[in-house]
Amino acid sequence: MMMKRLLLAGAASLAMTGGALACSFENTVPIKSLSAGFEAWKSVTDAMAECGNFEAELDQEFRTKQPAAFAANPSLYHIGGVSNGTITPLLNEDTIRPLDDLVAKYGQNLSPNQLIRIDGKVMAIAMMVNTQHLMYRKDIFDDLGLAVPTTWDETLEAAEAIKAAGVVDYPLGATMKSGWNLAQDFNNMFVGFGGQFVNDDSTPAVNSEAGMKALETMKAMLDYTDPEVLVSDSTYVQQQFQQGKIAMANLWASRGGAMDNPDESQVVGKVYAAAAPMAMEGGIPATTLWWDGIVIAKNITDEEADAAFRVAMEGLDTEMVQGANDDAIWLIAGYEPNRMAEGAIATATANPAPPSYPSTSQMGLMHTALGNELPAFFTGERDAAATLEAIEASYTTAAKEAGILE
Repeated sequence: MMMKRLLLAGAASLAMTGGALACSFENTVPIKSLSAGFEAWKSVTDAMAECGNFEAELDQEFRTKQPAAFAANPSLYHIGGVSNGTITPLLNEDTIRPLDDLVAKYGQNLSPNQLIRIDGKVMAIAMMVNTQHLMYRKDIFDDLGLAVPTTWDETLEAAEAIKAAGVVDYPLGATMKSGWNLAQDFNNMFVGFGGQFVNDDSTPAVNSEAGMKALETMKAMLDYTDPEVLVSDSTYVQQQFQQGKIAMANLWASRGGAMDNPDESQVVGKVYAAAAPMAMEGGIPATTLWWDGIVIAKNITDEEADAAFRVAMEGLDTEMVQGANDDAIWLIAGYEPNRMAEGAIATATANPAPPSYPSTSQMGLMHTALGNELPAFFTGERDAAATLEAIEASYTTAAKEAGILE
């Protein structure tokens, strides 16, 4: 499947079980995991729980909790759910362990592109690819005779038509919650305009034409979004879709399965997916490519690590995928793409294609600087030029403290 080539290119909830159901072994070692809370992770951790003695914490704030939790000795969790954006702090702090020995022992069913190598060592096991792509209400577009947008200019034109028709509360949803989410939406638009985050010498490079255009386009979106957009994360936008409040959004592909969940969605069968819109004609889809997967804590016993990896493999097997096919674009044998995967596949196979999110120390510092400084622009406290200057200053200070810059 072509997606398999791409890997290289809220609220907390708890799930517990005491006995094995469809697991190939009975786990006797207490194991805990911390991951995001979207549908794919619910399916994976439910499958892990079938082995017994397993507790999963599903929390959309996992990325802020993991570094300290894994730095504890012993670690507060055995398994971490990560992406190529959130693994960096754990690598930098040396709180996760190489998995080569465990892969050799229990990873016979893993495919090569699931093995995430850092400096030659397997440090994570990928389970899926993810990207933010355009989700839209096909019924609304059909009723209004609108073409599916391929650029952000066309997206804003469609939003104006939908607003005039008054068929939903807000034409656009956006994951622009202050902090990490807002920074990532900027990242998407910035690379779409051809931006480069840092120079070869690690100095910042966002105060540029691409940075200005990214801010201008994002500001234009606010005419069509919920006024509370600065508290709007992925779960917020997912629920806006499910409740029939919005007509389109650049949302994570991993949220697609929730649109057709009859237990919580009023728009089953009505939401479709397309490639992320381009920021400029002839450019790349304005987004980045990600993988999601698992890591194993370093500060645990070898016995715990062994049990944790075996439990994780039960959560990442074909049986799980067959019961949760529509929850993600899986990198696991048995996955069959559905209509909600079409947008991610079109995004990732575009020519030219969007980049993978860079898992570097520099990008980690830049992402934090963006999250801290961007809100002032969207609340009107700073203009675009001052905002970009503040971002570069914030990054520079952090990079000097980290020893990246002199």
